[in-house]
Amino acid sequence: MRKFLLFRFLSLFCLCVLLTVSCAPGQQRTNVLSSQDDQRITVGTTLKPRTLDPADTYELASLGLVLNMSDRLYTYEPGSTEITPQLATSLPRVSADGLTYTIPLRQGVVFHDQTPFNAKAMEFSIQRFIENKGKPSFLLADTVSSVQATGDYELTIRLKKPFAAFPSLLAFSGLCAVSPTAYQIGAGKFEPNIFVGTGPYKLAQYGTDSLKLDVFADYWGEKPANAGVNVQIQTSPVNLFNAFRTGAVDVAYLSLQPDQIRSLEAGSKKGDWKTITTQGSAVSYMVLNRNQAPLDQPEVRKAIAAMIDRPLINERVLFGQGQPLYSMIPSTFKVSRPFFQEKYGDGNFEQTKQLLTKAGFSPANPAKVEIWYPSTSANRSLAAQTLKSLADQHMGGILEIEVNTVESTTFFKNISGGIYPAALVDWYPDFLDADNYVQPFLSCQTGSNAQGCQQGGSKSQGSFYYSEAMNKLITQQRQEQNPAVREQIFLGIQQQVTNDVPYIPLWQTKDYVFAQNNVAHVQLEPTQNLIYKNIKKTAIPRE
Repeated sequence: MRKFLLFRFLSLFCLCVLLTVSCAPGQQRTNVLSSQDDQRITVGTTLKPRTLDPADTYELASLGLVLNMSDRLYTYEPGSTEITPQLATSLPRVSADGLTYTIPLRQGVVFHDQTPFNAKAMEFSIQRFIENKGKPSFLLADTVSSVQATGDYELTIRLKKPFAAFPSLLAFSGLCAVSPTAYQIGAGKFEPNIFVGTGPYKLAQYGTDSLKLDVFADYWGEKPANAGVNVQIQTSPVNLFNAFRTGAVDVAYLSLQPDQIRSLEAGSKKGDWKTITTQGSAVSYMVLNRNQAPLDQPEVRKAIAAMIDRPLINERVLFGQGQPLYSMIPSTFKVSRPFFQEKYGDGNFEQTKQLLTKAGFSPANPAKVEIWYPSTSANRSLAAQTLKSLADQHMGGILEIEVNTVESTTFFKNISGGIYPAALVDWYPDFLDADNYVQPFLSCQTGSNAQGCQQGGSKSQGSFYYSEAMNKLITQQRQEQNPAVREQIFLGIQQQVTNDVPYIPLWQTKDYVFAQNNVAHVQLEPTQNLIYKNIKKTAIPRE
């Protein structure tokens, strides 16, 4: 009996010692990652994808996910607008007439469903992008004449007309390779809830408020630095802000309000977490409808360009979280030149008054301009009010600005109808080439100097700008394969926009992403996409 009691005493004593050692505060910590779950990255966002089908993907929420699960023929150099081969093994060989692109392809690649990748699979993917007639199909339908596998690992694409920016277009997220066994070709035959590509992650779970991406074990390239990604879709910027502050998500990106970004930046300076910023490629601008008085007079358009104070707008509207823009081509591209700054400056009120007087206006006969914007945009609302305030305070009654708002769907439906004299609009590029900031805004297939544009990009954007000289410049830069010569053409385009003022550039985005202190290698592309595969957690302190 005494032996039994002694045994019980010794057992309990040993258990207590074990518990005491295990739970004692201040014990030396070891830096370990205890499991695969610890190495997964949780990304928080408010952007909810409409579809994961690359042939119908055109919104940032969907494009970012597709990008991280896929490979394209070409991708972007880290932090650059320059392309580099991905599923291609080199840049295309281009025929002398600029119409035929021959692309050698990578071997030894498989899709997530183990279907082999080859030229036939890439031909299928591109044909499907065009023929299924999804939202972005026009990007290729208007450009490509034919696509054909001319070898097991050689693809030949023929264009309808020369387009020097075509390789950059091939880096568009939706132009990724998809498995021919998982998808079909045919108008409207989409698969919104699956994704089967060749990328470093495969889709493991797709819910209404979350996605789970697992590492693809058979990926041909460098494996992700993490064990997978969990995407949490928050219902509001406030929820995303709070989720990050409490550590519920490792990385927070899109979309936070300017005041929330300012608060998180302050926390970053105190060492609470990290802020990662990059110069964005989205731009905001004012459309000036040349068919509506008084904007039918060039002097009035120039006067408004001279009045605008971009540094004030950046501070008052964006809390300093943007960058003043002085060309329709953002400074992300080396061809960009600040011609609007050189010609008009900022807040040049005397020049504004002189131009309006020259146009026949006076305080007794003021120029009256309506500025419209979509009601869901807080930034454009503040920008419109700032412009009105500038006119009220500094123009002495010679210019009156009226601010109007309308529901977003109606706004974008009406803008090409010529209803709005002036409008505030954002532009997110389809692909990273200066052409994408020029052709969609300034081209016009049908029109005249008297009536303006009747069919073309400038009508769609609401300016109705028509210039035969501009049409020729756009055609020239699209045909020119020599980068130096093409750059000079872009300079001419920017100078003409500065003189004709169909649009006034306002600001360029600055993109912000926030990461917890134990998260490293967070990087944004100029396309605004967050790159998942490089993100990793540093060692997590554990007892």
